[in-house]
Amino acid sequence: MRIEASGYRSAAALFTAVIAFMLGFSEAFAAQPQPWEATMQPMVTEVGRDLSNFHTYLVWLVTIVCLFVLALLVIIVVRFNEKRNPTPSKTTHNTLLEVAWTIVPVLILVAIAIPSFRLLRLQLVVPNPDIVVKATGYAWYWGYEYPADQGGGFKFDSNMVDSKDLKPGQPKLLTVDNDMVVPVNKIVKVQVTAADVLHSFAMPSFGIKVDAVPGRLNETWFKADQVGTYHGQCSELCGNGHPYMPITIRVVSEQDYAAWLTESKAKFASNDSAAPVKLADAQ
Repeated sequence: MRIEASGYRSAAALFTAVIAFMLGFSEAFAAQPQPWEATMQPMVTEVGRDLSNFHTYLVWLVTIVCLFVLALLVIIVVRFNEKRNPTPSKTTHNTLLEVAWTIVPVLILVAIAIPSFRLLRLQLVVPNPDIVVKATGYAWYWGYEYPADQGGGFKFDSNMVDSKDLKPGQPKLLTVDNDMVVPVNKIVKVQVTAADVLHSFAMPSFGIKVDAVPGRLNETWFKADQVGTYHGQCSELCGNGHPYMPITIRVVSEQDYAAWLTESKAKFASNDSAAPVKLADAQ
């Protein structure tokens, strides 16, 4: 790995890269949390970027409010202590002040609500999907089904790879034997359920997280705009195997996706004991 200062926008970014190099991190960790990172990890979907921007916006807003309240407390302590004001004030109310501390919080809440509702709508209203994948949580691994009417018609299980079997560059506790594979720049709807106990399907780089509930079909969506391998985990405490339920989504080109479909039809041909999910069932 080569580090060039000209490739970084700030000294902080350069420092982060140097730490990553010293700790042995490689490009396999793209879009993953980095050492000394103070912000959310890089996002590769529209929802994820909006989520990250909203989070940053809230941090600044809360910081301003906290500093303002702190300044008021300091002023009150300094100007209105017993030593400087031996005679207590007889003031009972101040109409202008009371109107201000009612209206200002309302305006702050409105400033939070408007982008929040917009983001919530973006997350919950699923566009017309190009691909539907059904993800089922088991104790303790994930299973994926690809619809037959979209070139799939197969299903497979995805288990964590043991530490002793990891290849160079593969992250511990996040690598699986069978990735969920999707094409880049395509709308993917993920139907999520569970076969036994509560699980949660979460992919931080996509800005998605949805509960997997036995007997219930929840859904989420994403449109990844960068090719790469992205890692998530089950985010619902589901038993002693909870830390060992990683989620790996590999985003590839359309040509590579078509080749993967052909290969997977043969590879997972024996896993047909249950009917694959149909697009019609997903509406």
